[in-house]
Amino acid sequence: MIESRTQITVRYAETDAMGIVYHGNYLPWFEVGRTTLLKEQGLPYRELEASGYQLPVIELGTKFFKPALYDDTVTIVTRLHERPLLRVRLDYEVFRGEEKLVSGFTIHAFINKSGEPVRPPALFAEKMRVAFGVTS
Repeated sequence: MIESRTQITVRYAETDAMGIVYHGNYLPWFEVGRTTLLKEQGLPYRELEASGYQLPVIELGTKFFKPALYDDTVTIVTRLHERPLLRVRLDYEVFRGEEKLVSGFTIHAFINKSGEPVRPPALFAEKMRVAFGVTS
């Protein structure tokens, strides 16, 4: 398993009239967690795109437990539980301290610039092989 942790402070613009984070704003937070995890593995998303690959979301889900509020500091925990082969599934949890606020997942597939499904680039496959301790 690979894990990444990212902290953010809830901005006023991310809240509704009640001072509660609007549900749609969790998806950009998932993106922050995802791109941070990839960068920490030596796979900055910018470089994947520059080499002709994209990773669109093909499925997602969220479950809300408690709201995040304006000025909260929240931690986005992003996990990759299994070495990806063709699809990449990432799981997320958002915490305020020890309190879990939201959990979710996204599933991604690699495509080329023409939008056609492709295998992951060799560098991605190699970095994942190393990260998951696969020796063969």
